Amino acid sequence: MKLLFVADPLESFKTHKDSTFAMMREAARRGHAILACEPRSLRWRQGEPVSATVREISLTGDLDDWFRVEAEHPAFALHQAGAVLMRKDPPFDSEYFYATHLLGQAEREGARVFNKPAALRDHPEKLAILEFPDFIAPTLVTRAAADVRAFHAEHRDIILKPLDGMGGTGIFRVGPDALNLGSIIETLNGGGAQTLMVQKFVPEIVHGDKRVLLIAGQPVPFVLARIPQGSEVRGNLAVGGKGVAQPLSDGDRRIAEALGPVLAARGLLLVGVDVIGNSMTEINVTSPTCFQEIAQQTGFDVAKMFIDALEAAL
Repeated sequence: MKLLFVADPLESFKTHKDSTFAMMREAARRGHAILACEPRSLRWRQGEPVSATVREISLTGDLDDWFRVEAEHPAFALHQAGAVLMRKDPPFDSEYFYATHLLGQAEREGARVFNKPAALRDHPEKLAILEFPDFIAPTLVTRAAADVRAFHAEHRDIILKPLDGMGGTGIFRVGPDALNLGSIIETLNGGGAQTLMVQKFVPEIVHGDKRVLLIAGQPVPFVLARIPQGSEVRGNLAVGGKGVAQPLSDGDRRIAEALGPVLAARGLLLVGVDVIGNSMTEINVTSPTCFQEIAQQTGFDVAKMFIDALEAAL
């Protein structure tokens, strides 16, 4: 079967930790053909199907010079693939949004796309938690500086973050002294032009910001706790957090069991839920990661579980 990965440039992959690479490696091991393209190559013309310039590759087994181009298809119709996997990393900007519409058109033409394009649009990664208020810390979404100040007065120790950030960018903590709160609000909301999220600080962050992976609605039995280092409040691996794999806690499992069937029914084959303590902070659907870190530390093959689920869905 041909599997088409819509992703960032292959040359940019960090194969020692890249989850898309882990998917490709497991799929190739099973004999599937691996194809890849970037979202910028997607196109549609009236009277023709959605197509892209696609490279068919083989994996070399080398982590640096890791792929070889076997063929290039300048106008490959997406519906010709057995499955299309949308694995473009955030940010979810206008171009990502447009790509989901092209992928939606490809679906109408017969393509099988994972995660489902409409579901990607319907689940912005920070705002998707609002549907599940029983599992989140006190949270505010607003443009208004007065709302943020009132929230801080109530909770005293808060986290502020932009709705379109990734990898921990733009996240601020403000303690009881409210130091720089006004400046931070201005930075994040652009004088009231942009919406931001504010949450009560969860002190369990010292034990890690846990990534709970859901595949076809079922939780991977291990999480990756991304633990802040030094004076850093953020656990994201992109800003130096230390990734430590550990078994699902009872709280993690309760969240997974509540969200898993709901999100899977909407066409989200792979979801990454972020949890601090027992509080959910984000629902990641664009390009969830941590496959390799979990596999390397626990021996549990996340990529195998994912490709099993993908094959079962086709």
